[in-house]
Amino acid sequence: MTTAHPAPDVRAAASAALSSGIVASGVELDIDEFGPHFGAEIRGIDVAQATDDQVRAIRQALIEYKVIVLRDQNLDDASHIEFGNRLGELTTGHPVWDSGDVPDEVYELDSADNGFADVWHTDVTFMPRPPMGSILRPVVLPRNGGDTNWADAELAYSSLSEPVRRLVDGLTAVHDGNREFGYYLRHKRKGQGNTWDGREVTELVPVSHPVVRVHPETGRKALFVNPGFTSHIEGVSEFESRAILDMLYAHITKPEHIVRHRWRAGDLVLWDNRNTLHYANRDYGDNRRIMHRITLSGDVPVGP
Repeated sequence: MTTAHPAPDVRAAASAALSSGIVASGVELDIDEFGPHFGAEIRGIDVAQATDDQVRAIRQALIEYKVIVLRDQNLDDASHIEFGNRLGELTTGHPVWDSGDVPDEVYELDSADNGFADVWHTDVTFMPRPPMGSILRPVVLPRNGGDTNWADAELAYSSLSEPVRRLVDGLTAVHDGNREFGYYLRHKRKGQGNTWDGREVTELVPVSHPVVRVHPETGRKALFVNPGFTSHIEGVSEFESRAILDMLYAHITKPEHIVRHRWRAGDLVLWDNRNTLHYANRDYGDNRRIMHRITLSGDVPVGP
């Protein structure tokens, strides 16, 4: 039985905040760490029956471990959303995608309806305020396959050489949702997307974010680019942009920066969207895979 404890590189103030959040809640978490750097399973908590102190402790553990797995959760969409609302403010399920007959807060990824996520990405970075985090649960699983992988973008940043860190600290990148959802928004939804941050999305205007993002709750730096939505780095040539991004992507996705989760019914996985990327394996053939995701509202990314 262990309590969550801050990683050594957390700034002093952030370390105190993490510790006090769990200590003040009076909750001792049964945590099985996936590795020395990030990812953990929290055991023995039913989120549908969780106390306020337990929910606060789960959120603090999420900030520390970045990816949290809870097994044997008996949730439907309503209880999934209820738990999300206890962690923070929920967004609409997706800025443009129509998930059909599910609550507005739910984004359904159905392999029978092009619901794949087999590219490394961070959710919805093509909007000015990407989500703080996501909460995902399986609805239909293939007999095997369909694992999800997460990469730790903080560890990736800290393990770069110092000259490269100095380079990327000063860069800004463009994130463009048209790469993935532009045709769908224009032709399938006739330019009428969903409400996001209080306005209806009728077009996907590319946005700029720092290549290195400072976590608003810990002060730690993370690489904030992803192959799914980052189109280019500003202020450099196309060749330089491609070379820098390819280098960063290869570095982010090194095996020592990754944890992999094998899904089973009843799983609930939370991740911090501000310092991770993820990738869902598309290795289950014609079998069906349906996942329901809700997202927590975030803030505008800030650089060093």
